[in-house]
Amino acid sequence: MGKKAVVLLSGGMDSTTTLAIAKSQGYEVCAMSFRYGQRHALEFERAKQIAASMGVEKHTIVDIDLRSFGGSALTDDIEVPRDRSQEEMGAGIPVTYVPARNTIFLSFALAWAETLEADTIFIGVNVLDYSGYPDCRPEYIQAYQRMADLATKTGVQGKTQLKIQTPLILMTKAEIIRKGAELGVDYGLTLSCYDPDESGRACGNCDSCILRKKGFIEAGISDPTEYQSSD
Repeated sequence: MGKKAVVLLSGGMDSTTTLAIAKSQGYEVCAMSFRYGQRHALEFERAKQIAASMGVEKHTIVDIDLRSFGGSALTDDIEVPRDRSQEEMGAGIPVTYVPARNTIFLSFALAWAETLEADTIFIGVNVLDYSGYPDCRPEYIQAYQRMADLATKTGVQGKTQLKIQTPLILMTKAEIIRKGAELGVDYGLTLSCYDPDESGRACGNCDSCILRKKGFIEAGISDPTEYQSSD
């Protein structure tokens, strides 16, 4: 039997590249996405399109309601920051941080991976060119890995160590885009924007859009994203 992995797939650029990397490493990929009360449904609709286009046979969308807690511009009536400089993005944790989101997502992925007898979880976290999220740092992933070793049947019995892979964690956005292009990723399917319009056009001004634009420019690759304004 071939090796099997759970890949967390949001429908964005980083998670889609991570999915392509997992497939390139020979994994049978099972994708997991979340309908968690985020601002728009387009995110998981894109995830479904991406999973289908990349030949993922098993894709599950999990329903959880983080909007009942709020505390983030993505799950509450808080304005999404726009037109911030690189310096502003690097200073503090922004209001687009969703409390404990990666901890919650990884816990679901861990449970599914045990059920599937998968030995790897892939998550597209990134510590460079990002907006200051604490659950994207290497030390966070290392701590979660230690917890997973203690909290799972496979970890306790020592049959297989379920590993968390973060192939993008030390890559710039430009490096991520180049890697994805090399693997044939269609970035036109991906959606990174925190606040797109109803037709799926990106705002172009939130932190995520700014970092995405910067990445394509530095990669020297044409950005296929449809933005609300050409400014």
